[in-house]
Amino acid sequence: MQQQKRQPELVEGNLPVFVFPTELIFYADDQSTHKQVLTLYNPYEFALKFKVLCTTPNKYAVVDATGAVKPQCCVDIVIRHRDVRASYYGVIDKFRLQVSEQSQRKALGKKEIIATLLPSAKEQQQQKEEEEKRIKEHLTESVFFEQTLCQPENRTASSGPSLLTVFLGVVCVAALMLPTLGEMESLVPLYLHLSVNQKLVAAYVLDLKNSHTKLNSPVPLPGRNEDLKEKS
Repeated sequence: MQQQKRQPELVEGNLPVFVFPTELIFYADDQSTHKQVLTLYNPYEFALKFKVLCTTPNKYAVVDATGAVKPQCCVDIVIRHRDVRASYYGVIDKFRLQVSEQSQRKALGKKEIIATLLPSAKEQQQQKEEEEKRIKEHLTESVFFEQTLCQPENRTASSGPSLLTVFLGVVCVAALMLPTLGEMESLVPLYLHLSVNQKLVAAYVLDLKNSHTKLNSPVPLPGRNEDLKEKS
């Protein structure tokens, strides 16, 4: 016997409702905004029926507040603001869109839409621009303040080479001034004679230290430059 396919039972209130937009903004000085359109989408494999509720129904007129949506289709719901008095500026109203199966009464899902009446679109745009300007100024001041705090540390760090750098430089210079192994005519004890490789290491470390501390002038080596010129 073939088993009949059963549609899974839907839990009340858990069905996602897809509607756009989720916020309505009306401007008192712009009559074209007094009419807004909500689009309800039905991505499911079964038809849905819907109902539109409002916290202040006397302020709005909803065209086709109840209806049905076929599977994989959508429907437009027109909402008109019919009371744009100044006392309602900034007041937030709410619409609730409930959906259910056509064969059932229980609501499978719901979605709330916020509606707000503002005095002027130009004023709202100016407020947004001023707010963005204040945010940019605040960020600029924060960055400048952070840079100001970091400047003393940078000055202290870059005021001159550290003691360790100076000490290593002196050691390397002294190593380069010591006689090389094999030089017989020298008053320096033999255990202080350095090999060529050791002097190369000292010269390499000295060059690294010079690059690190940005000292572009070469370190003077008394008594050695003349020897290098004569050998060259």
